Amino acid sequence: MKTVVRRPAEAAELRPVRAQFPAGSRRWRRLTDQLRAYGFLLGGLVCFALFSWYPAIRAVVIAFQRYTPGSPSEWVGTANFTRVLDDPEFGAAWRNTLGFTLLALLIGFALPFVLALVLNELRHAKAFFRVVVYLPVMIPPVVSALLWKWFYDPGTGLANEALRFLHLPTSNWSNGADTALVSLVIVATWANMGGTVLVYLAALQSIPGELYEAAELDGASLLQRIRHVTIPQTRFVILMLMLLQIVATMQVFTEPFVITGGGPENSTVTVLYLIYKYAFLYNDFGGACALSVMLLALLGLFSALYLRLTGSPKEAT
Repeated sequence: MKTVVRRPAEAAELRPVRAQFPAGSRRWRRLTDQLRAYGFLLGGLVCFALFSWYPAIRAVVIAFQRYTPGSPSEWVGTANFTRVLDDPEFGAAWRNTLGFTLLALLIGFALPFVLALVLNELRHAKAFFRVVVYLPVMIPPVVSALLWKWFYDPGTGLANEALRFLHLPTSNWSNGADTALVSLVIVATWANMGGTVLVYLAALQSIPGELYEAAELDGASLLQRIRHVTIPQTRFVILMLMLLQIVATMQVFTEPFVITGGGPENSTVTVLYLIYKYAFLYNDFGGACALSVMLLALLGLFSALYLRLTGSPKEAT
């Protein structure tokens, strides 16, 4: 049997050669790929245009009109803004909204970060405790508010029953003008902190362990490690979550609507709840949209100023 030895030149001749497509064909393929990508993007753009951008633009237009569904609209200029500003509930709504936001920052901003620190240090049953912390987020907001409404009931609610069992004085909770707003802040914090905890936990797990080891070698205590390692490394996440929480709490509606109905004595009437009253109780859609534009302008200016003062993401990290 003879062994055939191929020369290098013959082996090179037998190698497969990739076919070269014409330049026009490559451009056509690139164009079709881009059209396909924009086609998938078009669905999202249409949804945003119909359900986000168009309602926002329409609200700005109605803010300068006398508008009733089914009737022709009439331009009234700034009359809607003047009428809203003269409303006695206007000042109370803004005070309650700002007070709710400040209390939510004091109670509900630090607590998720502390829980994330605790969960990050656990060695056993991590998944179980993460599910327990995130469970309130999976409960529909209205159902959660109804549960807390029963919990706060002055007569048979679980909160006062627990206080009686401990021989402590009971409280009116959501039925008292002095305690209603704090009670709603507790509900909102319990219902929404699960997602924030998971975001903090992901940020904590991305911190290199070498930084903590170096801090321990330098004799840093637990609080010093949190102050000099954890907080600087998660600064951007903390700043962004603070902005998102402020914007969200300024738009609180479900808890006042379901639990207190704006009472007692208008102590829980928020801006969004007042917008609801203008639109669906007073049938004044122009006033509702005028108040919505005010809230939009305030949140937009605050967000721009906040991002300006806190710096860019690169600076934050």
